[in-house]
Order: sequence, then C-alpha cells, then structure tokens
Amino acid sequence: MSGICEGRVVVVTGAGRGLGRAHALAFAAEGARLVVNDLGVGLDGTPGADSPARRVADEIRAAGGEAVPHGGDVATTEGAASLVHTALETYGRLDTLVNNAGFLRDRMLVNLDEDDWDAVVRVHLKGHFLPLKHAAAHWRAEAKAGRTPMARVVNTSSGAGLLGSVGQGNYSAAKAGIVALTLVAAAEMGRYGVQVNAIAPAARTRMTEETFARTMAAPAGGFDAMAPENVSPLVVWLGSAASAGVTGRVFEAEGGRITVMEGWRPGPSADKGTRWTPAEAGDATLKLLAEGEAPGAVYGAG
Repeated sequence: MSGICEGRVVVVTGAGRGLGRAHALAFAAEGARLVVNDLGVGLDGTPGADSPARRVADEIRAAGGEAVPHGGDVATTEGAASLVHTALETYGRLDTLVNNAGFLRDRMLVNLDEDDWDAVVRVHLKGHFLPLKHAAAHWRAEAKAGRTPMARVVNTSSGAGLLGSVGQGNYSAAKAGIVALTLVAAAEMGRYGVQVNAIAPAARTRMTEETFARTMAAPAGGFDAMAPENVSPLVVWLGSAASAGVTGRVFEAEGGRITVMEGWRPGPSADKGTRWTPAEAGDATLKLLAEGEAPGAVYGAG
C-alpha cells in the first residue's frame, strides 16, 4: 500500500537523532525519498566524532527506502544551498523541507555570554531561514516556469518560543522568531504553491532528556507520551499533499495530543480619541488588563 508521501522528496535538517530522526523514518515509511541532514555536533553545538546523518540514511535504506546523507552546516549559505542541491541532484526534485536542527546553551540572562546568544540564534533561526530561502527560490522558479509545486515547509518552534522559558532567553527568542518567520513565509510563498507551518513539539530528545528525567517517570509498559515518534505523524501529514490549504499555522504536538495554537490577537481596547496623560493611560491600562485574559506562565517560573 502506498503511503501519503509516495514519490515526494523530503529534506529533514538535524535528522541524525531525536525528533529529526523520527521524522525522517516516518516520512520514509510513507514512501518519501529523504535527504538526511545532520552536522553531527554535540548538544552544545561543538563538533562530534560520528556521522549520525549517514547512520539514519543507512537505516532507511536497510528498511527498503531511499535516503542520502548530508553533513553540511545549514546555518551557512553554502550548507543550505548544498542541501537543496543534493535533493535536486539526487532525486531531480524537492517537495518538502523540515527545519529541525538545533542545540542548547542554557544560561540565566545575567550569565548569558554574547557567544552563547549568537550560537543558539544562529543555528535555530538562521538555520531555518537559509534552507527556507534556497528551497523557496527553487519553488518560485518552478512556479514561474509553469510547474507550480505542491511544496511544504514544516518549521520547528517550541513552547519556549510561545511562552518563554526561564534560563533559555537565547533559545526562546530564536524559537519565537521562527514563528514570525513561518507567518511571513506562508504569506509570501503561497502564490508559488508553497505551504509553510510550524510545530511546537514536546518530546524526549537530547535537548530535553535531562528535564524529563527530573520531572517525569519512565512509562511502565504503556504509552510513552514523550517519545519523539509521537510528533512525527503530524509533521508527515503537514509535509504531504494531503495537507492542502493548511498554511501559516502553529501546532503543539505532544504524545497523542495536537493543539492549534492561536497567537497574538487584539484583546480589550480603549480609545480616548485624543492623547492620554500618563495617569490616564495607566488607569485605562489597568482596566483593560482586568478585562483581558492572563498570559500563560513562563516555563520554569514556578
């Protein structure tokens, strides 16, 4: 039986481990041909000794699928361009881009070095922008040549990007930026047949396993709600032609739960019709806050 991604060519960044690996395997199981990208770095972004992208590509091929590894740095122009080129050179097309690569350098703001800020924002936010830019340029050229694609992009944000997370100012800012990038890309690229969505997953990966080890017990033979494989079905569907018409949206995915996230919308408002005094502005604002909904708690604020 054919899968919902039969014949599609899918690129997944950061696919050597965790969520990215789960996504790549799930796409392959649905008939997709994969470019498996992973730079092979440690949790903090320092170079590693192995090639996880090759291991995952080998795993897909051993199961009867098609996959090639890519070890380039997608937060560089050369690496991102090479990623798209690898898909086109190997398979002759590109249908879906899943931006997933990332790492952590957690610090409280007063202890957060500039290098730690730059490194995390670079790999998460720039590492989304550059593959998206090069893939979108290809799809736009295809559309202008009369070959409008059914292209899909799935970006990876986080609950930290939606609510904030104590000790993760750099990560939270980058993940919030990915949401805004998703909305802009969806608006700009829709005319060329490109749909762009984002997920905010909760799963046990290298970046979260320490947190989950402190806060959650291991499953006792039942459903493992924190397994990264739980997130992948939504990603595969968003990356398939079956998701036609769904774009510019953000979804939380955790265990067996999928939630449509609804972002900033106008709440209570007051208009004096002329300039406020500071005291009047303060009184009006307090009344509006009393009428509005309280924001969600920042993760770790306790």
